[in-house]
Amino acid sequence: MKELQQSDAETTSQPLHDGAVRTERRPVGARALKAGLHTAVVLCLMTTLVHVVMVFLHVAPPNPVSKRYGTQVNGWVYPFFEQNWRLFAPDPDSFNRTVLARTAHTDRDGSMKVSPWFDLTAVDNSAVDHHAFPSHTAQNLLRRAWSSYVEVHGGSDTPHSERAVMLQKYLSNIAADRVAAHNDGGTFEFLQLRVITLPIAAPGTAGNRPPVPSENRLLPWWKVTPRGK
Repeated sequence: MKELQQSDAETTSQPLHDGAVRTERRPVGARALKAGLHTAVVLCLMTTLVHVVMVFLHVAPPNPVSKRYGTQVNGWVYPFFEQNWRLFAPDPDSFNRTVLARTAHTDRDGSMKVSPWFDLTAVDNSAVDHHAFPSHTAQNLLRRAWSSYVEVHGGSDTPHSERAVMLQKYLSNIAADRVAAHNDGGTFEFLQLRVITLPIAAPGTAGNRPPVPSENRLLPWWKVTPRGK
C-alpha cells in the first residue's frame, strides 16, 4: 500500500517538476527577446538622432561645425537624403529640356554600330500624361539627375570631384536602364546623351513659331555596363 502511494506521489510530482523546468526556461527566452527589442529600439533612436543632426547641419547656414564635418555630412546626406528649400521658395523651370540617348556596340568584325537617337523625355512624358497618380520616377528621376549633373559639372563634361564622378555614373545608369528597357534585346556598351533646352514662352506670347533651342549640348561617349542580350 505504501509502495503504491509512493509511486502515485512520484507520478503526480513529475509533471510539476517538468512544469517548473519549463517555467524556469521561459523567462530566459523572454529576457533575451526583451533585451533584443530594447537594443533595436536604442539603435533606431540613435540612428534617427544622427540623421536629424546630419540633415540639420546640411540645411543650416555655414558654421564651424558644418565646415569641420562637411565631408561626413555630405557622405550621409547624398544622394538619398538631399534637402533644399524649394518647398518654401519654389523656383519653377523656365525651360523645357529634352534628353536624347543613343548607344553603340562593337560588332564581330570590329566595327562600331551606332543606334538612332532615342527620346528619353518623351517616354517619361507619356508615363505622366493622362495619369491621375503618375510615378515620381517618371516625373523627376531623369530631370533631377540632369540638373544635379549640371550643378557639379557646369559647362564641362570632365568631372573634377568624387561627387561629379558619382553623378555622372548616376545619370548614365539611369539613361542606360531606360534605353535597355525599350531596346528590343539589342546589346550596347557605350552611351551618349544629347540635351536640347527650349525656353518656355511667356504667357500671352504668340506661339506661332516654334521656340529656338537655347542650348543643344552633346555629351561625350560613356562606357557603361553592357546591357541587352
